[in-house]
Amino acid sequence: MAIVEAPSLTALRDPLPAGRDTAIDFLRAVCVAGVVLLHAIMVGVTVVDGSPVFANASDGSWWIVPVSWVLQVMPLFFIIGGFAGYISFRRMQARGGAAASFIAARVHRLLRPALFAIGIVGAALAALSIAGVPADIIAVAGFRYSQPLWFLAVFLGCQALLPALAKAHARKPLITVASLVAAALAVDALRAITGFEWVGFLNLAFVWLALQQIGFFLADGTIDGLSRRARAIAGASASITLVGAFTTGVYSPDLIANINPPTGALLLVGVVHLSAVSLLRDRIDAFSRRPAPAALAAFVNRRTMTIYLWHMPTLLAMAGICAMASLSSGIALPEPSTLAWWVSRPLWLAAALTLTAAIAVAFTRVEMQPSPPAADSTRRIAIAAALGVASVVLLLVAGTTVLTAALAVGGMLLSQRLARRSHQTAGGESVADLVRVA
Repeated sequence: MAIVEAPSLTALRDPLPAGRDTAIDFLRAVCVAGVVLLHAIMVGVTVVDGSPVFANASDGSWWIVPVSWVLQVMPLFFIIGGFAGYISFRRMQARGGAAASFIAARVHRLLRPALFAIGIVGAALAALSIAGVPADIIAVAGFRYSQPLWFLAVFLGCQALLPALAKAHARKPLITVASLVAAALAVDALRAITGFEWVGFLNLAFVWLALQQIGFFLADGTIDGLSRRARAIAGASASITLVGAFTTGVYSPDLIANINPPTGALLLVGVVHLSAVSLLRDRIDAFSRRPAPAALAAFVNRRTMTIYLWHMPTLLAMAGICAMASLSSGIALPEPSTLAWWVSRPLWLAAALTLTAAIAVAFTRVEMQPSPPAADSTRRIAIAAALGVASVVLLLVAGTTVLTAALAVGGMLLSQRLARRSHQTAGGESVADLVRVA
């Protein structure tokens, strides 16, 4: 599909793909399912001295290393996010849209289902407190719920910066991605030299922005333009480097440990993922068009954020129900990593996927609502994106409580209000009218 490019950007190497990319849609669905499975297998619940104990089942376990190699899909997810975001932004430009409109749409699409979920979780925590559930159990539940929300804050921040980075990619693609990679590795080095763990959290920006930027090369045809031999060598080299970093102690072989804070190991994983995807792209595309994979992709891609936001409350509810059943029946729950625990995992994982899918269906409408017209002020939209990120960070730092949930919801509501055009548009039509037309 031919496009008319904005003067500030150079032309794409190849035309933008027409329609949806079924292979990418399928891979995104697989990534989302992988995240749910990973978090589900990490849930540990037992009853000790008549009280439920909720813990991370992977702490100190040997099995998390191989499991993390299979289910650590976040590098690929951010590459796909860069791919999809880049194409969406360029198409918006082709229609005459501005970068501010792209950012505003991302603010609404990501924060609308988030504030709905966080509001309900906050209300649930209040109900548990009124019901007399011990405060320490409620605090643990709030903390566990908050942990996966790092993704929402980081992804929103990355998408808000995407238009600027897309311009940089069009002008100096290699220098831009190399600068982000170099910054990520510099943070790793500074963290190792100083011993200051907090330094590593700077890579919440650099690592994920670099992976998003790599997705631009997949979107503009650069990756497909390389020979299969070159792509295979890149993937093999990244794999060898990764193994070397593990064996020498530069990075932990546990890829979950490399996400908090993010490290350069995730960049190498991203290159391995990208190499495999590019080499198998035709096969993935053919497979993704089969009825079952196509149905999975269609189901998940309409509800990506809803699934992500609700899988942890689902897991916490499952853990709570298991603990209550154990207390009432006297039947002991299996200790994590024991044979009995592993035997019960297939049923546990199947239940987690099924219940999360059911909840996602119930709340699909929240995510699928069209975004209102963007505000005319670029400054307002920038503030809206920053406020949205800050609202999520509050939950990450302080944990989810009734108070922090209320503050986060308020911040997200204000963020969306700032990103939305005022009630009356230049042509006199209301926002509601424009939404109905869209």
